Amino acid sequence: MSETATRGPSKFVPNSTRFAAQPDGRSARRRKEGWTRRLPLLPALIYMIVLTQLPFLATLYYSVRSWNLLTGRNTFAGLDNYAAAFTDPTYRTAVLNTVLITSATVLLSMLLGVGLALLINERFIGRGLVRTLLITPFLIMPTAAALLWKYTMLDPDQGMVNVLLRTVGIQPVAWLQEYPLTSIVVSGAWQWTPFMMLIVLAGLQSMPHDVTEAAAVDGAGRLAVFRHLTVPHLKPFVQLGVLLGAINVVSTFDGIFMMTQGGPGTATTNLPYYLYQQAFQSFEIGRAAALGVVTVIGTIIVAQAALRLLSGLLAGPEVRS
Repeated sequence: MSETATRGPSKFVPNSTRFAAQPDGRSARRRKEGWTRRLPLLPALIYMIVLTQLPFLATLYYSVRSWNLLTGRNTFAGLDNYAAAFTDPTYRTAVLNTVLITSATVLLSMLLGVGLALLINERFIGRGLVRTLLITPFLIMPTAAALLWKYTMLDPDQGMVNVLLRTVGIQPVAWLQEYPLTSIVVSGAWQWTPFMMLIVLAGLQSMPHDVTEAAAVDGAGRLAVFRHLTVPHLKPFVQLGVLLGAINVVSTFDGIFMMTQGGPGTATTNLPYYLYQQAFQSFEIGRAAALGVVTVIGTIIVAQAALRLLSGLLAGPEVRS
């Protein structure tokens, strides 16, 4: 009798059935390893939720309440606070000032940053010291920088700007009273120019030298190389700097509070400062909360655009390769 007949008919087990249990085991093991890696991060996640999401939920709750700390009134208001915010002429002025301050500060700081980055990208004696000195304004606290500009630079009597104007026969100017918005923009651009300079300088140093050398060999001048090679290469870096700068400048409060107090009148009142006035001067908590929600939504929109651009920059080299 053959061996096959002794053992009986063999049972055929398909491969799909034979190995069906293995993927389930591997997926379970992977899920377990994933939780093992994520578990140490759980306290940090809870901490962030407590510090950010719970206060935001409380802000949403207060934004539909009519709550005044002086009178003690605390009633349900629905969307009245949002309607009052959008129909308030001071709010519209604050929105316009926010747009003007943000756009002018970011544009001026980017132009100065590009110029300085092009200069310090060249080799010269003391380049390291010059770079360090140019970065210094970005390291100063915003409150200290605002006081520096208010008293040391723009003071009507002893400010350095007016001292220089007197030397050329020009009468002193009360900058914070006559040109408040310009003063805020100049002081903000002074502090944000190093940030823009560093981003553009990183773009310049990542530019391949063989391309520029080949263009120079073919007879292209410095202006042509800058226009046709450097500018296209720096475009994503400039866009990233503009978006990141706008996210930070749109929430400017320190300089306005220390230099102009939102004045004269409402000439320099932006959204963060107007929110402060509603909450801590008028004690209208509900309206201030509604303003905060609107400001957060606007900031999130800008932040999402910045994150998408940053993701595109990170994915760009992989696509090109």
